[in-house]
Amino acid sequence: MDSLEDHVAAAKSYLLKSSSNSGMTMYDHLVNILKRVVDEKPEKVIELLEEYSRNEKKALFKPEKDTLQEKQEIPAELVLAHEQTDLFNRADVEVPDTLADNEAEEEERLTLPDVMENAFYFEQAGIGIGREEMFRIFLALKQLTDTYQLRSCRFWGKILGLEKNYVIAEVEFRDGEDPHQQDDDDDNGTHHELSPDIASTQMASEVEDGVIQDELPKPNYKPPVAIAKEPYGEGCNMKVYYVCNDAGLSWHRLPPVTPQQIYVARQIRKIVTGNLDAPVISYPPFPGDEMNYLRAQIARISCSTHISPQGYYIFEEDDEEEEEGVGRTSFIPNMEFEGIPVSDLCDPSLAFWVHHNQFVLPQGRTTWFNPNEPRFDEEEGEEEEDEDEEREEPDEVEPEEGPALLTPLSEDQEVNNMAAWTSVKSTSLVSQYAIAVMHSNLWPGAHAFAVDRKFDNVYIGYGLKYSPENYSPPAPPPAQDEFPSGPEITEAEDPTVEQERALKAAKEEAEEADEDEEESDDYDDEDDE
Repeated sequence: MDSLEDHVAAAKSYLLKSSSNSGMTMYDHLVNILKRVVDEKPEKVIELLEEYSRNEKKALFKPEKDTLQEKQEIPAELVLAHEQTDLFNRADVEVPDTLADNEAEEEERLTLPDVMENAFYFEQAGIGIGREEMFRIFLALKQLTDTYQLRSCRFWGKILGLEKNYVIAEVEFRDGEDPHQQDDDDDNGTHHELSPDIASTQMASEVEDGVIQDELPKPNYKPPVAIAKEPYGEGCNMKVYYVCNDAGLSWHRLPPVTPQQIYVARQIRKIVTGNLDAPVISYPPFPGDEMNYLRAQIARISCSTHISPQGYYIFEEDDEEEEEGVGRTSFIPNMEFEGIPVSDLCDPSLAFWVHHNQFVLPQGRTTWFNPNEPRFDEEEGEEEEDEDEEREEPDEVEPEEGPALLTPLSEDQEVNNMAAWTSVKSTSLVSQYAIAVMHSNLWPGAHAFAVDRKFDNVYIGYGLKYSPENYSPPAPPPAQDEFPSGPEITEAEDPTVEQERALKAAKEEAEEADEDEEESDDYDDEDDE
């Protein structure tokens, strides 16, 4: 049997449970009441017990605003400072004293470039977001490299939003180290839209509950074939992107982009809100949330504005028979590149800069996908056949082509009768220390610099393409006719009483005329006999 002390301990632990509203416990509340009773020693303790309890509860109530003194609000900057404290908390790092430690440090330097050095060069051209913020972003990128096994990690840029902004990191995983690679590969198959005439709406007449159902009209619409997205590590999905609202906050990985998302993103103009799960309300409807729209804009900006000095990258194999750049998708850094003079990089001809990202075709891919190719069933390994034997042969689609890889900027199309890029020197006072800076006129906010053997690209803006005209939403298409108009389905108007009488009289006259004609035929037959 339990002793008295055990019962007392159990009762006390029960009384020590705190309230979810005030945070006080019953034990503390009773202790405060008894203490006040002992101190004041009133004559009518029983009558004042409820008043003492009410006063103790009232004393715990602290309004946020008072006539004498308002409650001090914690500023958002202080809250953010507490969240960014982890960026500056790092364990003690031992000084490398062996060859292995030196190699590890060199590998880390290649994985994460010196963001502050690049920010210093951009700052000379008046581009940047402040040294303090850049340093915090530098530390946030360092946390990203410490979390995953990355081959490269760079600061892509910052997209401004209505409520919050997006800090974007462009990363590339080592072979087999991406934890989400299998998920992307599983979702990489060619998905085709389902036909509207599904099994639930059969075209043949059916008998249900003893009543013959009418045959439904068969639609003539055939949905287009969905374009397959590019696999992991190729084309628009070559790199992986992580975003956060501010340095020190958690990183979020963006999903791979699909051709349909890029196709629709080219037709709409939306400023991001800063919430990855926010819906994208637009026409045409965008297939996804804001995280998908953000990923589509990143792909569009990267393919148009990521440039490098000519000769910095070269192709691995030099095939003289093949046209340079055509059909190539990869390149390597040129170890013998010695840099281009700043005067040549700032030449208005733009012939000393090239695009080192593949061009995104109007289809939404960097490589053309033929929608008329025969499709194969992945489970059975057989070619899918159409149920309709008299299937019409699809029209031949002309393959889409774009500029080859490492195409000079001089071949870019003009933007509203001006060059696609503006080249300037960082300073004209001390020209021997100036750097070459490029500003994109097609995507305002995209910049690049180059000096000696070093260059970098960055984007800081709203993620919108330049448009010479004000944006006006496209009008929705006209409503489609449900059925063709014809006499077999057109409802006739009810006849009037006069029309019914006239029709009845005409029928009677016709019947009398038929009877007279039959009688005359009978007389003729008798005369012949």
